[in-house]
Amino acid sequence: MMNASVTFDSASGKFVGMVGGKVVVRTKNKAWAESKVTSLAGASVDFDGSKAKAAERDSKFGINTRFEFVEKLVNMVATGVQPSAVITGEGGLGKTHTVTKTLEANGYKDMSDLSEFQVGATIARSKTFTMVKGYSTAKGLYRTLFENNKSVIVFDDCDAVLKDPVALNLLKGALDSYGKRIISWNADMRDEDLPRSFNFEGRVIFISNMDQDKIDQAIRSRSMMIDLTMTLDQKIDRMEFIARQDSFMPEYLIAHKMDALDLIRSLKDECKEISMRTLISVTKIRSANKDWKSLAEYMLTA
Repeated sequence: MMNASVTFDSASGKFVGMVGGKVVVRTKNKAWAESKVTSLAGASVDFDGSKAKAAERDSKFGINTRFEFVEKLVNMVATGVQPSAVITGEGGLGKTHTVTKTLEANGYKDMSDLSEFQVGATIARSKTFTMVKGYSTAKGLYRTLFENNKSVIVFDDCDAVLKDPVALNLLKGALDSYGKRIISWNADMRDEDLPRSFNFEGRVIFISNMDQDKIDQAIRSRSMMIDLTMTLDQKIDRMEFIARQDSFMPEYLIAHKMDALDLIRSLKDECKEISMRTLISVTKIRSANKDWKSLAEYMLTA
């Protein structure tokens, strides 16, 4: 890609666009200057240096390192050091699995399925976590926080909660890191089993596919955040890291898993989706068929 830039000339009060060492535009409209330079350069131009900074960050903190950071952050929530955490990034590459396994490693029990507990069993709420998936209203959030007080609540792909102004106000109180965290519901209350307000003593983990900069500033300022956004190559690196673990598809040969991964890597720019689900599907095809590549390629790219 040829050298291209847009700089501000304070003497003229205009933005100057250059491509290949030549001035191609002078204008007071920065957006127009960047558009003109981009069209002439024939490629995306990193005007503010954000792409370079992201590349530098990714080279320093690779995807497997960032997943290790997730484990450390969840440990902090589990031990009560930190009241909340936000984990962002595309789905299908192990965010939820990493969070739940880390909580379980800290001695936490999953309360999402009560059928696993014996009737009359005594449960220490302070060592439990609850998974909340999908859509929730602000009123539903209030009930969830109350019913799971003193435990860890994991909101998995509940992006509606992070966009609802009423829900956000509830979360502001729940995520404060100082003093008592009083949460109140002053609207119409027809549920007699819910109080008008209570002191929230639990902790919250959000797992979201949203971009970090689209999450409300009030949540970001009250939580520790880790972004697991990946390039295609990083996705495949992460998939290989998981595929080599004994716990991943233990009934299948490692050679078959690596064959599947090699095919995905060779077709990465054509694949309609790249995730652990993709690897699982291709591994099954590899294992079940001698002449497997054509079918696998079709499933990956059709």
